Amino acid sequence: MKKGAWTVSRTGVEQPEAAGLLYSYYDELVSRYWGRPCEAGEVESAMRDEPNDDLAVFLVARVGDAAAGCVGVRMLAAGLAELSRMYIRPEFRRSGGGRLLLAAADQAAEESGARAIRLDTRDDLVEARAMYARCGYREIPAYNDSRYADHWFEKAPPSPRI
Repeated sequence: MKKGAWTVSRTGVEQPEAAGLLYSYYDELVSRYWGRPCEAGEVESAMRDEPNDDLAVFLVARVGDAAAGCVGVRMLAAGLAELSRMYIRPEFRRSGGGRLLLAAADQAAEESGARAIRLDTRDDLVEARAMYARCGYREIPAYNDSRYADHWFEKAPPSPRI
């Protein structure tokens, strides 16, 4: 793991740094789904099947100058956001970046008018499911019919501070 302070900033998904993180995200998801390294064209196919152009907010986390992770927020309906594309590069995991990104995504969703934030995830993403639960997300019934989702979570943003 690299040392340094974590920072988070907004960027567009088309920016090179964001595009690199998204490619790594899809590469890991496809590899874990099939239980093998990706074959030629599989990442690109997944990116076409699940585009990123509907993300209202895209956040990149850095450790020093290194792009270490990302997360996106899309608005599903008035007052309802969805967390998506949560990813931390392996060498930066277990160093607080996931929680930092989740907190930043929660704040961005709330600033966009969300009263609740949802996400879906898969059975094989055990670490992610545990982190979501630790960060206040609770499992709910399915809210979409994604063929890649096995678990659905929701969280209400914190109450306003007095």
